[in-house]
Amino acid sequence: MKQWQFTIKSRTYLTELVSTCIVKPLQVIRRWCIQLIQSWLYKYSLLGIVPLFLAGISLSILLAACSLRNVDNTHNSSVTYQRDVTLTFVSYSVTSAAYEQIIPEFIEQWKKEHNQNITFNQSYDASRSQTLAAVIEGKEADVVHLSLAADINQLVEAGFIQSGWEKEAPNNAIVTKSVDAIATRPGNPKNIKTWADLAQHGIKIVTANPRTSGAARWNFLNLWGYVTKAGGNENQAIDFISKVYKNAPLLPKTARNASELFFKDGQGDVLLNYEKEMFLSAKDGDKISYVVPDVNISIDNPVAVVDKNVDKHGTRSIAEAFIKFLYTPESQREFAKLGFRPVDLTIAKEVEGTFPKIKTIFKAEDLGGWDKIQAKFFDEGAIFDKIRAKKS
Repeated sequence: MKQWQFTIKSRTYLTELVSTCIVKPLQVIRRWCIQLIQSWLYKYSLLGIVPLFLAGISLSILLAACSLRNVDNTHNSSVTYQRDVTLTFVSYSVTSAAYEQIIPEFIEQWKKEHNQNITFNQSYDASRSQTLAAVIEGKEADVVHLSLAADINQLVEAGFIQSGWEKEAPNNAIVTKSVDAIATRPGNPKNIKTWADLAQHGIKIVTANPRTSGAARWNFLNLWGYVTKAGGNENQAIDFISKVYKNAPLLPKTARNASELFFKDGQGDVLLNYEKEMFLSAKDGDKISYVVPDVNISIDNPVAVVDKNVDKHGTRSIAEAFIKFLYTPESQREFAKLGFRPVDLTIAKEVEGTFPKIKTIFKAEDLGGWDKIQAKFFDEGAIFDKIRAKKS
């Protein structure tokens, strides 16, 4: 049974319990008091019946309070009263532009349907940093949209999210997709066309740090897959990636930081980043040329309710509704406008001419899944650390 179904049934049960154990007995007592007042009215003075009258009034007020509905159990009927609520939302840095459009639309829809005001407390930073600092170490996020499943799995291990989270939303909880692209200076003076060109001597590359950035870990896996998917062995992959990282003098914290260094500050000959960052930079007026390599990884970005926090805040129904809203055609179109590849197949068909086709696309599962990927490449002392040690 899905979590939201359990929650609705729980609320219905509690409402019925209150009605049976509190409201109905109070109704009986109230009727008894009224009858008693009426019968004594003829026997006693007005002063004598005042306490009974006040008791009856008090019971009426209490009964009315218990009868208020603070929860819309059917999700369709109008709500008598709903308190305003704050939903804390945490995501990785490059999603912020899309949520500037999506969140106000959700707030408006929820207000119309539920007569309740929602305020979003939003945080955008590197995916890895969000997992650690913004959730585990203090910010009580109700919903997370992160760069990769490994970061959500870390929240499972820390006890914030229940296992099986990927089954609680459509498409295995993947709500946005992208691929990697290589941005060059106007006219491509270094003649960069493929992943192999990044190992050339004298190329200065800007890419984020896999220690903090989900985008950077996707970049790393693309470099690895470029070698191994073409039949190369792991030693060849390590040698190739080592040459690429020797050409990367700076490893900024986030994908957005990397874009700013390249486009705004003019650093580097080449930028490795999400395809959607190329869309956004062009939208912002940057002069840009880029290539999407024919061998590429499907960058799948998941979303999840943070179970520990929504249960504490009483925000589960709103958090689940917000996630559901992200899969609507309206939200998927907003993601697509800003360079994400839609997971909604109908919207993907609408915008397919916007995105270059890729000959060979592989997934994280083809490399063993994120648990194995994290341990093999990105844990302390793993392959990425060994490659960085060679550089120094």
